[in-house]
Amino acid sequence: MKTILIAAILAFAVTVVIGKPIIRWLQKQKFGQKILEIGPKWHMNKQYTPTMGGFMFILGITAAVSITALLLGVISSGGAAIGSFFSVWMLSAAYGCVGFVDDWAKIKKKENAGLTPMQKLVLQIVVAAAFVSLLHLAGDLPMTADGAILLPIPGTDISLTLPWVVYLIFAIFTIVAENNAVNLTDGIDGLAASVTLPVAVFFTALNYKGNNLGATVFAAALIGALCAFLIYNFNPAKVFMGDTGSLFLGGAVAGLAFAAGQPLILLPVGLIYLIETVSVVLQVGYFKLSHGKRLFKMAPIHHHFEMCGWGEKKIVFVFAGLTTIMCILSWMLV
Repeated sequence: MKTILIAAILAFAVTVVIGKPIIRWLQKQKFGQKILEIGPKWHMNKQYTPTMGGFMFILGITAAVSITALLLGVISSGGAAIGSFFSVWMLSAAYGCVGFVDDWAKIKKKENAGLTPMQKLVLQIVVAAAFVSLLHLAGDLPMTADGAILLPIPGTDISLTLPWVVYLIFAIFTIVAENNAVNLTDGIDGLAASVTLPVAVFFTALNYKGNNLGATVFAAALIGALCAFLIYNFNPAKVFMGDTGSLFLGGAVAGLAFAAGQPLILLPVGLIYLIETVSVVLQVGYFKLSHGKRLFKMAPIHHHFEMCGWGEKKIVFVFAGLTTIMCILSWMLV
């Protein structure tokens, strides 16, 4: 328990301390967010708010995990505790790099379009495939004697038995979908960070329950770093996390679920992420089928509620509150 607190406090402290210097640097470099004209008109006053602020919580988490790993390496026999610390971090960091390339392209083009959807998708698939393959090679996936992979169904004693290739396809789809879902949730001040905070608490508890020290410490660091980031990102935001931050968070959430051996728990825990994604799919599908009509006033669905008159703070509190409730209910399933 002390280890968890150390990781969370370190991540919070580092993120708070480096927050203002990073914002000043981003402003100096004129790394501002371009706001889409088709969005809510009141968003235009956010034009050129510094983006790529996700760097502050990425650095905070990295510092906290590294220092905690070093401390545990000193007090554990032969440093055996260090090995599992960085698996989820590596997945998250790789997606953060994809997000950085996307953000950088947007800034250079001076428009809200970076990598093409196909470029981003290919990179996301490669990262997910590499992560799951490494888990498999390291023997960190629940397997049967003949090498099949077990997929637990939350709330039951049933586990599906999947051949490795089938599981790999499932895992890639799940990780990439979760990554994009978290990215879609990052649409108004503080939303993605506030929704992900209770998810991080849930996965801290779940991995602690499963005696997965490395993932537990990472999740605890995620809690501390997000709390600190919200000081700068809550409405009115002084900085946006950008794709650098949102894709990192998507990788973190998916990675923590796989580290806990419970990828299907992402469905109830990440209900808001799912709703955001489905709202976009429904909007696009209905628009095409109806030849120009819209199901929602705007998608993702948080923008629909904005158009209905909800303030950004209300949306954040409602969405984060619903996520907290779903995390509590999900705990009953595991």
